[in-house]
Amino acid sequence: MSAGQIAALIAAGAFVLLVVLLAVPLLKLGRTLDEATIAIRKAHEGSAPLLDNAQTTLSVVNTQLERVDGITSNARTVSSNVSVLTSLFTATLGGPLVRAAAFSYGLSKAIQARRAGRDAGAHAARTRRGRRKVAQ
Repeated sequence: MSAGQIAALIAAGAFVLLVVLLAVPLLKLGRTLDEATIAIRKAHEGSAPLLDNAQTTLSVVNTQLERVDGITSNARTVSSNVSVLTSLFTATLGGPLVRAAAFSYGLSKAIQARRAGRDAGAHAARTRRGRRKVAQ
């Protein structure tokens, strides 16, 4: 064997060793891709019932939202009616009630002032009598 043939044999051995070393990670990568494919297939098969359930849930939620919309429109109508009723009450009875309250307040103040005046007059008369006696 010549030196060139030995060099070619060494190069061929190194190439075989390189192919064997690269084949191991490639085989592992192939297994990983197979497992990923299986996982994706299972996820796809499991997602169909989930999507069906989500569609059913959305239908029920939409039905409930329609009911809530009806309730809120009724509540809006009721609050509007209460506002109109309050305005009507204020317009018809508010003025006379305010006047009656003001009259009763003024009357009570006048009675209190009159009583205070009587008490002050009686007190002043007592004081005057007491001074006359002391001065005499």
